[in-house]
Formats: sequence, C-alpha cells, structure tokens
Amino acid sequence: MSRDVPIHSWPGSYYINSEKRWENGTLSLTRTTVRFVSNQSKESLASFRLSRIVEIKMESSSFIFSTLTVLEEGNVKHWFGSLKPNRVVVYNVLEHFWRERLLSPSSEAQRAEAQPTKGRELISLVAGAQKRLEDTGRVLGHQGEQFDNMMQGLEKIDSDLGVADKLLSELESPSWWPFGKLPWKTQQDAKAEDAARAAAAASSSAARYSSRNKLITSIPAVLSKGGESDLKPGCLLVLVSSLEVRNTNCQLLHRFERNEIDEIRVHSPYEITVRQRFIGKPDICYRLLSAKMPEALSVLEMQYKKKIEFTSEYTDFKTTPVSSPRDTEGKSWTEGLLQTCQETELPLEVPAGELSQLQVHVFQPSVSQAEAQELKQMLMQLKNLALEAETELERQDEALDVLTSSTDRATMHIEKHTCRMKRLL
Repeated sequence: MSRDVPIHSWPGSYYINSEKRWENGTLSLTRTTVRFVSNQSKESLASFRLSRIVEIKMESSSFIFSTLTVLEEGNVKHWFGSLKPNRVVVYNVLEHFWRERLLSPSSEAQRAEAQPTKGRELISLVAGAQKRLEDTGRVLGHQGEQFDNMMQGLEKIDSDLGVADKLLSELESPSWWPFGKLPWKTQQDAKAEDAARAAAAASSSAARYSSRNKLITSIPAVLSKGGESDLKPGCLLVLVSSLEVRNTNCQLLHRFERNEIDEIRVHSPYEITVRQRFIGKPDICYRLLSAKMPEALSVLEMQYKKKIEFTSEYTDFKTTPVSSPRDTEGKSWTEGLLQTCQETELPLEVPAGELSQLQVHVFQPSVSQAEAQELKQMLMQLKNLALEAETELERQDEALDVLTSSTDRATMHIEKHTCRMKRLL
C-alpha cells in the first residue's frame, strides 16, 4: 500500500457498476492514491493513482442526485455520491492535489511511486538541506533589513533629542538674555522644518512597512474559515511579519500579524490551522490544505517555532512508512539473489546462465559519475550559502551591539530632558 494515513477522508457512497447498486463507505485521499473503502465489508471497492486520473467533474445521477465523477485512464468512470459535508468541498480538494501533481511531476508524490537509486536519494537529501538553508538565508536577510530600519529610527530619535536639547536650553535661559530666542527664525521656516520632519517620518514608516511586507513564499491552497464545510480554492502568502489568506482572485480574506497569531496547528504535512484568539468575541481560525504545504512549513517552523504545534495525526503520518506494491512484485530471481548477497557475506552458487546479468548488477556503482558531479556542485552551493549566512549573522551581531549602545544613550538623554522639563515646570 501507499500511505495508510490519508490526507483527508469523507463519508459517502460508491456506485458498483457490476451490481447496479450504491455502497456506503469512506472516500480517502493519500499523497498518491484515491481510495474508497466499504463500511460493511471493509474492502477497497475502488483504488487508483492520481497520475491515472483524466478528469474530475460534478455531475447528476438520474437527473436528480448530485454526484462526483472521476474518469480514470482506460475510460473507467467512478461515481461517488452522498459526500459529506458536500461534493463541492471534495471536488476542490481532489482537483487541487490532482492539478498540483500534474504541474509538479518531480514532486514527492511522484518520487514515492518509484524506487530511487542511492545517488538519487543522496541528491534528494542534499536538495532538501539546500532548500532549508535558502529559506533560512532569506529570513536572515529580511531580519537584517529590519535591523537597518531600527538603526534609521534610532538616528531619527537622536536628531529629535538634539532639537529638544536646544529648545530646553532656550527655555532655561534668563528672560533678559538677548539671545534666548531665535528672532531670525520666522514662522514659515518653522512650518517648513516641521513639514520636512513629518515627510521624513512618513518615508521612514513607509520603508519599514514595505520591508515588513516582503514576500517569502506563496503557495496555492484549499482553505476554509472555521469548519470544513466551505473549503474553497485560494492561496497562502508567508510574509516577513504576517500571514495573508487570499482567494483565487488575490483578494485579501484575512491578515494574521506575526504577534497576533496564537497557534499554528499542523495536522499533516499538507494541512495546518492558523488561529487568532480574542476575549469577548469568536476566534478567527483558518484551515488550509495544500499539496505544497511542506514548502511553507519549513519557513513557518523558523518564524513561529514557539507557536507551532504538531498534532498526533502529523506524528502518525510521518512515522508511517512509504511502500509500494511494485517494490515487492515483479522482482526477478537475480534481484532476490542480489539482496541476499547484500545481507550475507557467504559465497553463493550462481547458475551459469545468470552469471553475466549478476556481474552487471554487482559491478554497477550505486552512485554514477553524473550523480557524484551533481552532488559536488550542490555541496559547494551549500558551503557558499553557509558562509553567506555566517557573514550575515556577524553583521547582525555588530548591528545589535550598535542598537544596544544607541538605545542606552537615547534612554539617558530622555531621562535628562525629563528632569530639565520638571525643573522648568
């Protein structure tokens, strides 16, 4: 079997064409397979891979009953009815995973269908590490931009404190002092200076806003607010300081600020729930299901590591081994002999007719030259990414030291100015 743990399941009925009757059961979706299991016999009445689906449609049976039909290769048509919560929800989920699999032929779903070589497995592991390091570097870059904006804000504070110091000095000067005020500064100059200061503050806030809203990743998803009865297609945008849920027309449905998110619950590698709690009114909760959710989870685990929660369903899903019937079926005698040779060091007698084929398998390297070269290039890229991340971390450490000293200095000036103002009052 593929994965025993389904991504999603729905109660419904299946039409058995040979017996001309409907059978109640459960329709389930795994990462590679759609399966319907009967409630009475617990047998699988229909099971087919996503790669064999030709068309998914919503039709009517006998012009009355609403059904969902799936056309499989070979002109085999499967009828599903009485789906709960409704057929539209089931259609949106199945169509999403089927479409994403067609658009991503090298995805994890297709890789699970065939047994990869050792070289391919190593390349897959290095590619996953490279993807995670790239996401980490992207987040570090956005964090560095936030530090730069904080530096600019502190410089503005220092400038404003200098102006406040001059004004306090004027107020503290005696009334008979002829230079206590600035008679050459007209009211228009003061207004122009205030306007320039306001424009600088507005541009600074706009720069901070744009840096906080830079996009890290975006994935298509099937989403619902609250329950599961209104699952609709849309997308999830992961920004530096927030999460945005949008519909198919890119219209904003809700924006979760980073400090307002209370919980991100991971039900499976393809399904999460984002919740924002309130006192005195209902919580805002969105459930998102996506074939590309693992890409977003790598970023969410770094950004919301204190708020993310993995459920027992996710643990069961990750611990269930991936296997395929083709992994055990169709093995030749030589392949079985090779597996035995790998498990034991005792010499085995091989028939003469099978000797040449066995020698080809024995002397064939587990990692080819092309795979080794690709691994070397990927490892060099990993080294480069690691060095860049180290450089960025050192720069951010220096920026933190400067921010700490500037904050202490600004705090000291503010306390001194507060004491001077109290004396004037």
